[in-house]
Amino acid sequence: MSTTVPQLDATLERILELARWAPSGDNTQPWRFEILGPRQLVIHGHDTRDHCVYDLDGHPSQMSIGALLETMAIAASTFGLEMRSTRHADTPDTQPTLSVDFTLAPGLEADPLAGAILQRSVQRRALSRRALTAAEKSALAIALPQGYRVHWLEGAQRLAAARLMFNNAKLRLTMPEAHQVHKSIIEWNARYSEDRIPDQALGADAMTTRLMRWVMQDWKRVQFFNTWLAGTLAPRVQMDLIPSLACAAHFVLVADQPPQRIDDYLAAGRAMQRFWLTATAQGLQLQPELTPLIFSRYVRERRKFSETPGMLTRAAELSRHGEALVGQQDWATAVFMGRIGAGEPAISRSLRRPLRDLLVVPGER
Repeated sequence: MSTTVPQLDATLERILELARWAPSGDNTQPWRFEILGPRQLVIHGHDTRDHCVYDLDGHPSQMSIGALLETMAIAASTFGLEMRSTRHADTPDTQPTLSVDFTLAPGLEADPLAGAILQRSVQRRALSRRALTAAEKSALAIALPQGYRVHWLEGAQRLAAARLMFNNAKLRLTMPEAHQVHKSIIEWNARYSEDRIPDQALGADAMTTRLMRWVMQDWKRVQFFNTWLAGTLAPRVQMDLIPSLACAAHFVLVADQPPQRIDDYLAAGRAMQRFWLTATAQGLQLQPELTPLIFSRYVRERRKFSETPGMLTRAAELSRHGEALVGQQDWATAVFMGRIGAGEPAISRSLRRPLRDLLVVPGER
């Protein structure tokens, strides 16, 4: 058995160098690459469900892997290569594994979204309130594959969406299970981060960020500030309410059928990435707002997610708010949510692990 990573083919290396920039929840990058040949590899996926309350059944991580597949296919097209992927049905849900092959495709045109791969990022700060143009909305709608559509929340509904996100933030910031996640994913005093979220990208001002850093070191501090000093107010206003109001619109990506299997979430991730890259290509910025959908699924399936009394009741209120906002059917089949608008790209952002750190030796996992 080989104990070293095979030499990467130059073309495959360039494809993977682009593909690794696919989005993932909290910059977890839940994938590793096993190189089998110049045009063949295996993606070893994983999820964070065992310690992340947001990664319900690993579905958000599976969507991230779907975004990786779409990014990989787009990158491959620039070399006249077609990507085909097959999921290994015999691997556990916690470790989605896919074989990927690239074949020459004469006449295949380069996907125009390739130029947006490196530009795409999360912008958590205020965006322009200018309404999206008909051309922008059309391009975004067309970008979605068959089986998906976009539900827009504009005008007065933008205010309702802002209230949803403001209340959702209170749930997140008063729950110890979420605190453990937040504590582990932020890289403090950083403009960029290879494996987490830099604090300068959070969207809070410098004073609030410094206070957050001190408070978040210990859950007892969090409880004290939340109980006696309205500790969630400043972060919620700065990171949720203001950005939710300062945008062109909120949106919900809706599937024709509720996703149930891993393949459904992989497909949803591919749709999400095409939508996001199209937004980037249109000069628009985007911020995901996925957690209300996650908490709503906990509620629908009557699944406990916190030991703290009252959290399920709060989540149920959020779920009813979401249903009232987009309709019960669309809320139940939604796969992604976010806010969007014109604006400058983020000056602080998550980077990615170097490709060499994402490669695994064949046969060794």
